[in-house]
Amino acid sequence: MPLYEIFAIAFGLAMDAFAVSIATSVALYPCTGRHILRMASAFGLFQAVMPLVGWFAGRTIAAYISAWDHWLALALLSFVGIHMILESRAPASENPLGRDPTRGVPLLLLSVATSLDALAVGLSLAFLEVTIWVPCLIIGLVTWALSSLGVAFGGMLGRAFGRKMTAVGGIVLVLIGLHILASHIL
Repeated sequence: MPLYEIFAIAFGLAMDAFAVSIATSVALYPCTGRHILRMASAFGLFQAVMPLVGWFAGRTIAAYISAWDHWLALALLSFVGIHMILESRAPASENPLGRDPTRGVPLLLLSVATSLDALAVGLSLAFLEVTIWVPCLIIGLVTWALSSLGVAFGGMLGRAFGRKMTAVGGIVLVLIGLHILASHIL
């Protein structure tokens, strides 16, 4: 597989992570280098590992994964998004997510939700008999870079527009989940 095709796949896969990075990081007051590093590293790692899992899984579980991956992504993104919307109404002294979204369960849910499509890509690469290591590395690095930019940009939006951006970010997460669902159903 030519390198330009691998980069095109990597950019396509990283777009969800980029959008979620922006939408989630608007809740960070202030957004620091640690926030950027944690979220970008988690998203990059999950995006790099999921194609590997899909590649090794091969044809045995393809039907099971494709039947529900979009529903799981919708559920995970909606859970975090609705939580952000509700928490944006909390008193100003509290963190809008109730905790740092670049740690713990919220980060895990977002990482899984944004990387499920990478699992299917890995499965496709297995069918094409492509060596998986270089694509996994490129997918992970591209996702890391775009997620870093997304967190930094979202942090600037949150700082500029305040708590209203947290509700907007939550709505965007739910819309991303609905987009994923619609693109798989249609």
